[in-house]
This record gives sequence, structure tokens and C-alpha cells, in this order.
Amino acid sequence: MEERLIKNIKDKINSNKEGIILNIKVIAGAKKNSIEEYEENIIKVKINKPAVEGKANKAIIEYFSNIFNVPKNNISILKGERNSLKCLLIKPKSPII
Repeated sequence: MEERLIKNIKDKINSNKEGIILNIKVIAGAKKNSIEEYEENIIKVKINKPAVEGKANKAIIEYFSNIFNVPKNNISILKGERNSLKCLLIKPKSPII
């Protein structure tokens, strides 16, 4: 199921001159990292780290780094560092045309 959802993420991607913008809802403390579903323009993501001391945020960055094949420092949380609703900026390896 996750592979199908990852392929369909493209429908939820917005981009600007800086990179790709993703709106996600995080469920922290899950058994494993996964993309579960999406509604409108929000992707629901389960992360296996707790939402304490930034552990879940670090796990989110690492997870999306693997999905998009970009370095972790190319991903930042624009909004929602202390909230389950987050907005990510993913800077691709090559410029978006």
C-alpha cells in the first residue's frame, strides 16, 4: 500500500522556486515509518519516534530524505515544528524548471 501512496504523492506536491512543498500530518510513536493516506492536500505520515525533544521531526526529515533521495539538510520544516500538522520544504538536487 505504501508504494502506491508514495507514487500518488505527486498529486499533493506544490513547488516554488526554492523547492517542493509538502503538507503532512504526523502520527508519532508508530511501530514503523509509513505513509498511510492522504486527504485533500495533506499526507498522513506515521513515524516510529516519539514527539519529544525533536525526535519525530528528525525522523520525518530522514524518512523524506530517503523517499526523495536528497540529503537531510535539503529538507526543512517551514511550519509546525511543535505541531502534528507540518509544512516541509524539500530542495531537490537539481533545480526545478
